[in-house]
Amino acid sequence: MYKRILFPFLLFVLFIVGMAVIQFSTPNLPDNDGFYHIKLAWLMRTEGLKPDFPWLPLTILNEREFYDHHFLFHVALIPFTFGDLLTGAKWAAVTFSALAFMGVWYLFHRQRIPAAWLWAAALLGVSDAFLYRMSITRAQSLSLGVLALGLAWMLEGKYKRLAVLSFLYVWMYNAFPLMFALAGVQVAAVFLTERRLDIRPLVWVGAGLLAGLIINPYFPNNLIFTYHHFLPKLMDLESVRVGNEWYPYDTGQLLENSLPAFIAFVGGIFGLGLSGRKMDARTAVVFLLALLFGLMLFKARRFVEYFPPFAVIFAAFALAPLFGTEQRASNAAAGFSSFFRTYLPEILLAIGVLAGAAISIPAAQDQIGGSKPADLYEGASAWLVENTEAGERIFQTDWDDFPRLFFYNTHNTYLAGLDPTYLQIYDADMYDEWVDITRGDVENPSAIIRSRFGSRYVHTDLNHGDFLDRAEEDPNMLEVYRDDQAVIFFVLEP
Repeated sequence: MYKRILFPFLLFVLFIVGMAVIQFSTPNLPDNDGFYHIKLAWLMRTEGLKPDFPWLPLTILNEREFYDHHFLFHVALIPFTFGDLLTGAKWAAVTFSALAFMGVWYLFHRQRIPAAWLWAAALLGVSDAFLYRMSITRAQSLSLGVLALGLAWMLEGKYKRLAVLSFLYVWMYNAFPLMFALAGVQVAAVFLTERRLDIRPLVWVGAGLLAGLIINPYFPNNLIFTYHHFLPKLMDLESVRVGNEWYPYDTGQLLENSLPAFIAFVGGIFGLGLSGRKMDARTAVVFLLALLFGLMLFKARRFVEYFPPFAVIFAAFALAPLFGTEQRASNAAAGFSSFFRTYLPEILLAIGVLAGAAISIPAAQDQIGGSKPADLYEGASAWLVENTEAGERIFQTDWDDFPRLFFYNTHNTYLAGLDPTYLQIYDADMYDEWVDITRGDVENPSAIIRSRFGSRYVHTDLNHGDFLDRAEEDPNMLEVYRDDQAVIFFVLEP
């Protein structure tokens, strides 16, 4: 019992250390959204689990329709809101990613994969882009853990647990349809390899997801929001410029930041041939999942959080027959050369893991080191708090500035945030006007900003040169604040 507890604990510590080395290579957060998530978790701790949300009144996240589509993720963040919020956000990212990696180890352990801990440790070297995504204070790390745990229970036929997990997944993250995809792949794999149709995974997962959607603290707003959130992502992304994560890497980038993942995937394919055995259902499941996430990655770079770990999972399952023999103990006692031959697969895997980590961890550190300063808009936010009325709506020239402004300033409300489609769906004409203004295509924008958007203050960064030129030409826009990061204008009455 002692060893069974100590070993997973030491592995968890390894993951904590590995991710902390990446995370604390910079004092900044690697992503804008982390500012929003940790601040909302703080509000949930101080004001209740369902705080009022007045900060985006002209979007589908207005106070009347608000839906916290990361509810359980924010609940999980609450313990990290005691003390400095930025430090808490960083430790949350480290902890959640380590828990996700332990979820993958648990899958290996339950499926009796040889060298399970070593395969799990490979996650620290499979892709620097993956490690970067796992370092962001967002729900994707816990999502990976949920999928790994769900797969483990699915393969073991523990469908009641799977239904409960699916229910919780809906409350945690809006990527919950992935669990249904997981079940669909399981059904397909069993049918292809065993020629039998077993739809129990789909039934239990579907029941859990449906229950999570209906028995929900935000019902029915959650259903409306989910429809609105996914539809633009499935349509033409060029019609609305969403975050870069929804656009694909080019091939060169992908090979540079995730080459070990592709090596693992190809190695798994060769392993199937080298083992000389027919592919079983569980291996078919992880192969199809790795293939699915690979196709999704070629569509949008955000799925780099799933393809690399599932490439490792597939490789571990496919290569399992090559690890170990029934004569290991006797061979090991026979001498060094016999020992080396017996444990050659583990030795090669260990070398690969160390080499991958030696490359991927520094690369992830370099990537996270390029993060924007954490105090980017702290000065501008402080000025707004001191010089504007409570609830005053701020016109921003960037939708993705909202998380940082919200982090430092909940005194004001804002025009757009978290996703530009939330404003566009709420009022498409208003969205188009906002885009034209921020691009500098509107002369004397002050009248529209004040009358159409109801804003007397404008926040912009120094990169919006065309807008700044228009603002300086507009006699009714008065510059009231400037630092080396941001400018604030007061819009005079005509």
